[in-house]
Amino acid sequence: MTVSEDRGFVAAARRSFNKGAAKFCLLSSVLCLLIGATQAAYAEVGLPALTSTPAPGGGQTYSLSLQTLLLLTSLSFLPAILLMMTGFTRIIIVLSLVRSAIGTPTSPPNQVLIGLALFLTFFVMSPVFEKIYTDAYLPFSENKLDFQQAVEKGSVPLKTFMLRQT
Repeated sequence: MTVSEDRGFVAAARRSFNKGAAKFCLLSSVLCLLIGATQAAYAEVGLPALTSTPAPGGGQTYSLSLQTLLLLTSLSFLPAILLMMTGFTRIIIVLSLVRSAIGTPTSPPNQVLIGLALFLTFFVMSPVFEKIYTDAYLPFSENKLDFQQAVEKGSVPLKTFMLRQT
């Protein structure tokens, strides 16, 4: 193949590629415009599920879906709350020391110790949880307290319990 034939082949390939690329770009543009037009027809203004309205007392009332979103997000902090705001850490340390003291470093397994520590934590703190339930949750569920007041009333017994343990 000579140089002139090579150049002619490359030029022909380039012309056919340019025609194919132009057709592809044109079809892609038309497709994007059609998809965009149909999406614009179904577009809504804002997110009606995530709303907050002013409350009569000057506060804010949030929609149920937003409250659910905040609740599920706050549940990710549950392990940290368990470690910091209960006696779980102390109980698991004592149980692991007892396990080492009796000379069995792997029996009972860690999962059993964690289960025992959780049970003992809830057993020891059951009066506190009962007080939180009666003072904060029941009035909140009967709409006698708003959410902020329920959190404030519910945190008092927990703070008192934890301060007695330090």
